Amino acid sequence: MNKAQEKVFVAALCGLVVTAAAAFAVQPAMAAGYQVETLAKVSGVARWDQLNVRKWPASYSQKVGAFQPNTHVWVERCIQVQNSSDWCLVERNRTKGWVNSRFLTPVQR
Repeated sequence: MNKAQEKVFVAALCGLVVTAAAAFAVQPAMAAGYQVETLAKVSGVARWDQLNVRKWPASYSQKVGAFQPNTHVWVERCIQVQNSSDWCLVERNRTKGWVNSRFLTPVQR
């Protein structure tokens, strides 16, 4: 095996290790997930403020949208995040992403 082949092999091996580690890191959060499939409204947000919608269930994740207080959203599922509140995957019109569950109140139909 020459140097170039050795570098490709090491890079591929590193890629597999990183992928496997990421899968194990995400798996517990996904296993803790629970289906909700209900309507909720944005609550606990000041009238002048909005609830940020995130790409992933974390406050530091990329913002993909925002909802005004009292906006009705469809809650698909929620997950428990270690050392944090539950996060829920919500959708309204073309905005879909994660919000902290403490800012949602179920709506009775």
